[in-house]
Amino acid sequence: MTNQIKTCEFNIDTACVEVKLTDGSMVSIDCIAVENEYANNMYETSELDYLIYNEPMSYVRLLLSGKVEDYLRNNTDYTPLSNLR
Repeated sequence: MTNQIKTCEFNIDTACVEVKLTDGSMVSIDCIAVENEYANNMYETSELDYLIYNEPMSYVRLLLSGKVEDYLRNNTDYTPLSNLR
């Protein structure tokens, strides 16, 4: 399905990424639901937000690939407060 994506754009009014496919159909991805499912802390939420605002096509491809958890694990750096003591 990733090769059928024509355009992607974040709609701030609905908090959704709207995807137009080559066949003319549209898909709307609820970004809040995605964050609730995958982001376990503010750093992971921030990483997803970066993609939504700056690279919505990469965001959609990541979701369609099913590798969101791997992406967040490999691209999010943070140190829990419990490790700072």
